[in-house]
Amino acid sequence: MRVTKFEHAALRLDHVGQTLVIDPGSFTAPLDDLHDLVAIVLTHEHADHWIPGHLDRMLRDAPGTPIYAPAGVAEAAGDYDVNVVRSGDTVTVGEFTLRFFGGDHAVIHSSLPHVDNVGVLVNEQFYYPGDSYAVPEGVAVETLAAPLGAPWLKIGEAIDFVLAVAPKRAFGTHDMTLSTIGRTMHQQRLQWATEQGGGEFVDLQPGDALDL
Repeated sequence: MRVTKFEHAALRLDHVGQTLVIDPGSFTAPLDDLHDLVAIVLTHEHADHWIPGHLDRMLRDAPGTPIYAPAGVAEAAGDYDVNVVRSGDTVTVGEFTLRFFGGDHAVIHSSLPHVDNVGVLVNEQFYYPGDSYAVPEGVAVETLAAPLGAPWLKIGEAIDFVLAVAPKRAFGTHDMTLSTIGRTMHQQRLQWATEQGGGEFVDLQPGDALDL
């Protein structure tokens, strides 16, 4: 299996000739070559994780591709057929087995509405928490996509999240709100956290891929 990082939170996983896309949002350039797409996962409803333009383009290239997302996305994306998933659910689609964790978006501020969020574990190897610090309890995570910057993110909490997951390998995502200096600083902190568990931190730029 291979994971490719794109701008901000968008991720592409390829396995045995099939493709899974996670969180193609407003900060992400259009994705192409998706004729082998078998599933789309949207962790929550915020526009930096999905926009209609990206979904329309992907569904045009791969008609009928199922979308998996929490209830908040199904409500926000009423023009699309969304398969609602919750924490504890497991879905198998093509060559991908998806397990969902968490259930809540990290708190930005008490004045803002509650938002559903699911983290997703792909093929028991790759984990991405969406906009949360949801730890997949009981899972030995091989590769973690760890958020680097967000209105809800405090770097100390992000460090504790990586320490709790203790992945064998990690890279940063959710990073388009950071300057180059800020991104580098946060990566260094998450690299330290990854190394405490004996893992390796990899610096992926948009378009870079990692074999899992």
